[in-house]
Amino acid sequence: MKKKETLFVGLMLFSMFFGAGNLIFPPFLGMGAGTAFWPAIIGFILTAVGLPLLVLIAIALVKDGVNTLGSRVHPWFGLIFTIVVYLSIGPFFGIPRNANVAFEMGFKPFFGAASSSTTLFLFGFTAVFFLLVYLLSLNPSKVVDYMGRLITPTLLLSIVVLSVTGFVKLNQPFKAPTENYQSASLVKGFIDGYSTMDALAALAFGIVVLTTLKQKGIKEKNQLTAYTVKAGLIAGTALALVYVAIGLLGAKMSPYGTYANGSELLSAASTMLLGTGGKILLGFIFTLATFTTCVGLTIACGQYFAKIAPKVSYKFVVTMITVVSFLIANLGLNQIINISVPFLVMAYPLTIVLVTSSFFHRFYRGSSKVYAGAMLLTGLVSLNDGLKMFGLKLQAVQPLMDALPFASVGLGWVVPALVGGVAGLALDWLRKQPAAETADMKEAS
Repeated sequence: MKKKETLFVGLMLFSMFFGAGNLIFPPFLGMGAGTAFWPAIIGFILTAVGLPLLVLIAIALVKDGVNTLGSRVHPWFGLIFTIVVYLSIGPFFGIPRNANVAFEMGFKPFFGAASSSTTLFLFGFTAVFFLLVYLLSLNPSKVVDYMGRLITPTLLLSIVVLSVTGFVKLNQPFKAPTENYQSASLVKGFIDGYSTMDALAALAFGIVVLTTLKQKGIKEKNQLTAYTVKAGLIAGTALALVYVAIGLLGAKMSPYGTYANGSELLSAASTMLLGTGGKILLGFIFTLATFTTCVGLTIACGQYFAKIAPKVSYKFVVTMITVVSFLIANLGLNQIINISVPFLVMAYPLTIVLVTSSFFHRFYRGSSKVYAGAMLLTGLVSLNDGLKMFGLKLQAVQPLMDALPFASVGLGWVVPALVGGVAGLALDWLRKQPAAETADMKEAS
């Protein structure tokens, strides 16, 4: 495959990753981190870029993607985990969230919709938005041409214009970090990276990239892995550069006021820097970014569910995904975020442990006990953390959870994951010992 085609596949992957959360969270991080910006953004990039890249590599190394990874714990876990991941990044959370952000940033500011008419405007906007998503998703083979060659370069150029203008015009020194970033800013940035949902999205986008490469004539496994890594590096580099650029914009905006979230900050910055034209540019950026992500997620979900249910056509699955996403999108952005963030706190540690364990698969000969032990203890801690964010604090176990190493920075699952993996390895060794001794006795006799 030519280098140019690899570049376009990488840009396609970037456009699928780069959605609502990728725009909102880096500038808000920059505003909060202030003078602690660099360690915070490095932590953010580790989970928002490094982890998705590792997931893509892990997916490329196994035959059936995320389902195979999950099946190393247990076949039923593999199926259920994969379905939950696809539903969460697709019609239940990821796609509706992106559509809502497109409305909030790309449409609503120009009409000043009052609360009485917002619902009607949202309905009309999402109807058109999802119709376009549906039409493009019906032809996944054309995605590289539409997104890699046209939409992504346009999106990147728009972000460059906004960021460079900010660097030139905003010259106030960074403010001191807020309380959340005053200590362990790198770890705080690491946790902030969860909100992009890109590690979960990578579990789904892996199948899109592999399908695209196969359509271009790449069939051999090593070549598929190599080209997937190249496309991932292209997408990851572009993501990291954009995160730094809009994160710095957020840090430079902090002396000019306080903002409730990243979208409010970017809206203020674009208007301050470019007037009405800036508001139009920002709306254009948000709409493009969220649209491409919704198309990528719809295609990924469509290909997966059509694969596990061969009697159901890809077109029918895509239709159902867009309809469900449209209905949930009309619940409103706040409701979707309130549900999705606690879910991410539960899902991300499991994804990190599963993917990390896969890279050490050979060292413990793929023992399911190692996977199961690590995932079980990780799941218990992350489940508690997620329930706590939902407001369901388990008083009986909370003191124990709070006593775990790194619990104060949201990483209480790390040590339990290691303990569970080691325990699984020990159980596997103990199980094999009697069999080994029996074999030695037979050999001696």
